[in-house]
Order: sequence, then structure tokens, then C-alpha cells
Amino acid sequence: MEARDNPKNQGIQVISRAATILRLLGEETDGMSLRQIAAKVELPRSTVQRIVAALAVEGFIATSQRDGGIQLGPVIQSLARASTIDVKDWLRPTLRNISEQTGETVDLAKLEGHRMRFIDQIVGTHRLRTVSSIGEEFPLTTTANGKAVLAMLGTLHSEKLIENEIRSRNVSKAKHKNLLAEIDDIRQGALAQDEDEHTDGISALGFAVQNEKGDVYAISTPVPSNRYARVKGLLKKTLLEQRQTFMENEANRQAG
Repeated sequence: MEARDNPKNQGIQVISRAATILRLLGEETDGMSLRQIAAKVELPRSTVQRIVAALAVEGFIATSQRDGGIQLGPVIQSLARASTIDVKDWLRPTLRNISEQTGETVDLAKLEGHRMRFIDQIVGTHRLRTVSSIGEEFPLTTTANGKAVLAMLGTLHSEKLIENEIRSRNVSKAKHKNLLAEIDDIRQGALAQDEDEHTDGISALGFAVQNEKGDVYAISTPVPSNRYARVKGLLKKTLLEQRQTFMENEANRQAG
């Protein structure tokens, strides 16, 4: 019997394919058709249909009532919320302080593998604001939260993650060099920034923190770019102050 015919190996393969589909849907938050999923994961549509049907039964995916697109379901979102309860208790005061002082939306994301996963948010008070979905994934090299986390990691680890991500985007050597210099500046104390890099019309500043387990999180303030230049000074001042306050509180907590 060949290895691929072993029931155990087949089970592992199904789980791997299901995980690939879930990750894809985490990135494509607007929803996707079966044809689009099959093309992205390079599997027959019939195979994707069987996996999607099984995931739907368990609540891991759902069909959008708006356009029929397939997207992450309530169970995945519930699991994401459950895994961040302690983190919210730890970091939410900082998020709340930033939002109250700036009126802007404040995001919390966690490094998971080679992506940032959005896990919490305090929505700003402005009528024009940015809002993301819990569980949504973001790249590392074009976002404020991603760059902040890269600067928190060791040099070898961060450069490996950078290389893996920019290889798929055909980034020029000059842009690669500029990115490494930017990460180094963040390591020296600068805030991470994204000025229309990840999404046209949205800019952000942010910083990263690490818990005692070694998990790395990023706090960032996404702002519509047409307001960003006007509020950047306030955002920078507030984020730097809140980062310093957080670090002092952590030092006191660990000392006590």
C-alpha cells in the first residue's frame, strides 16, 4: 500500500487542505466563490466543495446573505474571541486610553506564524473611520502592526519573515533595503507606520508589546489618509506616551 493511500495520511491531508482554505478566507474577508477558492488553493472544485460543506456543518465557514460569498463562520470568530480574553484584560486599558485621547479607532493584532491576525478593536468616534473584522489577517511588511512586530523579533527571525513575504511581491532591492532600515529605526524607538502601503486611503501608526510567554502583539491606529496628516502629531504623541506608561506599569507589575 502506498503512503498516500494510508487512511492516517489521507486524514492529515484533508486537515491540511481545510486549514489552507480557512487561512485563505481569513485573508479574503469579502467572501469567495467555490471557483475562486479552488483556483487559489489549486485543488479540484469538487474537492473544495466537499471540504467547504464539512466546514460549514461545523460552523467554521458561512455563506454571506448579501452576495452568497463563502467566508469565515461564527465558530472561528468565537474561538478567536475566546483565545484573547486574557489579552484584552491586559491590553484593553491602553487601547481605550489611546482611543479616548485621539478619537480614533485602535486595533489589536497578534503575530501568528507569518501573518498578523486582528483580534480586538475599539472603534473611534469619527463618522469616517476604519473597521476590520475579528480574525482578519494582515501582512507584515506593509502594515504598521506588522512592522512593529518585526522590530520586536530577533534579526534572523524577522529577516526570514520579510524575505518570505516580499519574495511573492517582487519587491525591488532598494525597497527591501529601505524596509530593513525602517525596521531598525523602530527597534531604536520609532513608531511603526503605514502610509497608504497596505490599503490606499488608510494610514496608521503603531507599536508592539510582548507577554511573558513570548507572544507578540501590536497596537495600531488606522486612520483615513485624508485626515492622517492633520492628526499624525497627536497620534504620535499619544502612542509614545501610552507605550511608555504601559512599559512602566509592566515593570512595576513584574517587580511586585
